[in-house]
Amino acid sequence: MGKKILVVDDSKFNRVILKNLLESDYDIDEAENGQEALDYIENHASDIAAILLDLVMPVMTGMEFLQEANKRNYMDQFPIIIVTSEKEMKQVEQCFDYGVSDFIRKPVNTEFVKKRVDRLVSLYQDRSKLKAQANRQTSTLQMQYKMLQLQSNKLKESNENIIRILGTIVEYRNLEGGNHIARIEKYTEILGTQLMQDYPEYELTPEKLHVIVSASALHDVGKILIPDSILLKPGKLTNDEFEYMKSHSVRGYDIIDQVATSWSDEYIKYGKEITRWHHEKYDGKGYPDGLQGERIPISAQLVSLADCYDALTNDSVYRQAYSCEDAYMMIKNGECGVFSPKLLSVLTKVRDQLETFAHKLRDEYEAESAEEQAAEEAEETASDEEHDEIDNLINSLKDLDL
Repeated sequence: MGKKILVVDDSKFNRVILKNLLESDYDIDEAENGQEALDYIENHASDIAAILLDLVMPVMTGMEFLQEANKRNYMDQFPIIIVTSEKEMKQVEQCFDYGVSDFIRKPVNTEFVKKRVDRLVSLYQDRSKLKAQANRQTSTLQMQYKMLQLQSNKLKESNENIIRILGTIVEYRNLEGGNHIARIEKYTEILGTQLMQDYPEYELTPEKLHVIVSASALHDVGKILIPDSILLKPGKLTNDEFEYMKSHSVRGYDIIDQVATSWSDEYIKYGKEITRWHHEKYDGKGYPDGLQGERIPISAQLVSLADCYDALTNDSVYRQAYSCEDAYMMIKNGECGVFSPKLLSVLTKVRDQLETFAHKLRDEYEAESAEEQAAEEAEETASDEEHDEIDNLINSLKDLDL
């Protein structure tokens, strides 16, 4: 805010009086009507400390000036003081509706005019400083928030990359095919989205579900520590071998506990819940801890159901895949252990989504396999043709009388 006072009055006598009162501390500029005042503000707004405004003027009255100044948001930039006679007092209330700061009666009282102008200028300057300081602080906070958000996103990306790497190691070591993690993640997302809508008591949010979906890739990470002789055994496991295989849930929990020191709390929490308890059953007959009912974390319940559906609908070393219809009925009938009634209700609602995704991935896998087979056959054909060319060349050389 500057040091200029703009006196707007069609009477030169009135302008001179006000100028004489204020020029010791301010630079005084003058305008004869509202239009001149608007033109002046257009070029000198940042220099103005206050405006002293008459109401009755030719070309543009004081009221018309206020209407236009209000449209242009000038009222917040500097104080406007109405200088009015007794007969114009009825308009003063309307002036305050436009946002004027004060009024002075004509004829002016020389003892109080300067004090009132100084007070208003000081108040506006203080307010302007506070506003500028608030803007700077807001800008700083916004920048800090953006930096924290960026750091959070980088940490989130790092968390998910590590999870993806660990999950992929298990996926290929376990010979489960390149789509296993993608299937588990998608099934968990489909089930979790419906659960979030139907059962708010679980307090799931899109953000929490995103972390659960990401952490679902870790459900079998403990199998890293299971020997190949057990993990890849084509036949039925012995009782001792099966007990050792079951230990992958606790081993996975321990792995997360050791490697997740740089992860965020939610990734650690859901990673541990899923790895340790995704084989628990709602009736308490699962493992490793025999948890029952809602003592099983909802993250582990979701991944457990997703993993069961995926296992049934895909080939394994033990058996061929069941159809989606058979898999659905087996789960509903309790042939794969007992699941929460709420989850079974969710399963029914999203059944078509699960089947659509399963068929989509199966078609993509078959198409990729066909492409790979065609590429291998083309490579073999090219190799055979190359060998034939070499044989022909050798035979030609033999025929030469050298």
